[in-house]
Amino acid sequence: MDNVKDISMEINAQREVPFFKAGDVITIHYRIVEGNKSRIQPFRGVVLYRRGSGPTETVAVRKISNSVGVERIFPVLSPNVERIEVNRRGKVRRARLFYLRERSGKQARIRESRKADTEN
Repeated sequence: MDNVKDISMEINAQREVPFFKAGDVITIHYRIVEGNKSRIQPFRGVVLYRRGSGPTETVAVRKISNSVGVERIFPVLSPNVERIEVNRRGKVRRARLFYLRERSGKQARIRESRKADTEN
C-alpha cells in the first residue's frame, strides 16, 4: 500500500497548486469529456472547505448560478483539473463555511483579506 502512495506522490509532486483556503474565491479550470470531444470549463466560486491530503485531497466550491446555489467537489490533484487560480482572498474565522448555504445576497458576502499573498 505504501508503494502506491509513494508513486502517486511522485507523480503529483510535479503539479503546482497555489495556496488557498476556505473563504477564498478561486477558479478551477476543469476538463470535461463528452463522447470523444473534450473541453475546459471554468468553475468560479467560494471555497467551502478543503478535505484530505496528498493525492486524495478535495475542495468544495460553491457559486450562485441563475439565483441557484451550485456546489461541486473537485479532487485537487486530478488530471482533469487543468489549473487553479486564486481570484480573491477571503477573511474568515472558520475552516468549513457551511453557513453560506442558508444565506443569499449581501449576507453571503465574505470580506476580502488585506494581507499580502502569504501562506498565513
